[in-house]
Amino acid sequence: MADNNSRPKRYAPWYNVSPGNLPLPGLVSIFHRISGLGLFMMLWLLLWLFDSSMASAEGYDWARSVLGGGFVKLLMTGLLWAFMHHFCAGIRFLLLDMHVGIELAQARRSSGVVFVVSLLLTLILGAMLVW
Repeated sequence: MADNNSRPKRYAPWYNVSPGNLPLPGLVSIFHRISGLGLFMMLWLLLWLFDSSMASAEGYDWARSVLGGGFVKLLMTGLLWAFMHHFCAGIRFLLLDMHVGIELAQARRSSGVVFVVSLLLTLILGAMLVW
């Protein structure tokens, strides 16, 4: 008969899924969701500014003065990053759905490309359009 006095194996009662412990593809997925939520939540602001700028010449001047503030420029840069990341990650997920790049090394490489390309596009477009 087996010896029952041996200590049972101890398993963690939970998994540590903090962002610091996730692999790069997991971070891309989480940031894709966060950027989509941020874009959705700030859509009212973008539509309000667009509506004000198109209503009259005074509304255009007002919207331009609002967009000239430092905090609003920072907010618009964040929204630009959210759009760029959401767009690049969405293309990556579409390719994964078509079974392109589903190997582990390719998936990790493509997730790194998503981060680099979205940040570069944010820097370039932010310098041209926002700042």
